[in-house]
Amino acid sequence: MKYFITGGAGFIGCNSADHYLKRGHDVVVYDNLSRPGSQRNLEWLHGQHGDDLRFAKGDVRDFDHLSREIDGSDVVLHLASQVAVTTSIEDPREDFEVNALGTFNVLEAVRNHCPQAVVLYASTNKVYGALENVKINELASRHEFAEFVDGIPENFPLDFHSPYGCSKGAGDQYVIDYARIYGLKTVSLRQSCIYGERQFGVEDQGWIAHLIIAAYLNRPLNIYGDGKQVRDVLHIADLLRAYDSAIEHADEVSGGAINIGGGPSNTLSIWAEFQVILESLLGHPVEASFDSWRAGDQLVYVSDIQRAKLLLDWQPEVPFETGIKSLYDWIAANSTLF
Repeated sequence: MKYFITGGAGFIGCNSADHYLKRGHDVVVYDNLSRPGSQRNLEWLHGQHGDDLRFAKGDVRDFDHLSREIDGSDVVLHLASQVAVTTSIEDPREDFEVNALGTFNVLEAVRNHCPQAVVLYASTNKVYGALENVKINELASRHEFAEFVDGIPENFPLDFHSPYGCSKGAGDQYVIDYARIYGLKTVSLRQSCIYGERQFGVEDQGWIAHLIIAAYLNRPLNIYGDGKQVRDVLHIADLLRAYDSAIEHADEVSGGAINIGGGPSNTLSIWAEFQVILESLLGHPVEASFDSWRAGDQLVYVSDIQRAKLLLDWQPEVPFETGIKSLYDWIAANSTLF
């Protein structure tokens, strides 16, 4: 089958491309290479797969070029995105054009050129907003939900915060509606804190990789808020299994949204608890400075993944201790890349 991956040179994209190339599929990586590390990821893919990989340099905002390249695809992984809340606040127009218009362009290109294709959209937990009305308890090392013990479910009211939340949320809803109105095989996967090898994390996106890289290279560490913010985290290997299952069950899950995250069994506070893991890996203390809270930051976000278990027969298999150690080892072995 032909797999078309927008943002295919990014962290999730290059791992996806590698995964499907190893399975013998034709893969087209579509990327404008604007993301730090994307050129290195592309070089790595070429090194792994040579001429079996097809690369098309392009931007999802360019509808005509996108349409030509996507033609004939069997599976479309729409991963291209402006990924940071902070950047969206600084430049909301570009954020809108990449995330909202870009997703619309992908859907229209599929509708007109490969309407039989399965389309997976990398949505985000940010569609649920800041969760300001959810009761939260403060413990010694973390905040936690007082009531949502299984996490936030897909039927929780949507509440887009920040330009990023609005643009990704618009894409999320367009993806769902294109199945309903046009009969496309689309599904919105609301992903939460994906981490793993080949992630070039920066301060405002990819926090696990960013903190490991900074600590390993003795760079300053800055934490926004009190460091007790909790996230559910998911290793890239588990995400790829979710993609496989969503493609396999496309007829059943089309037109829906599914949370894909670590769930209640894979949660960490971003500093109060993560610091302990980091110091254990490094073998010495690690200090950080603290700054004010960032707009729209969630005190707690944990995915309720019961729907994924039911519809996709999927759940995380990589404990965060194992996944983080694997990422640390990759960063240590490739420290000259950062």
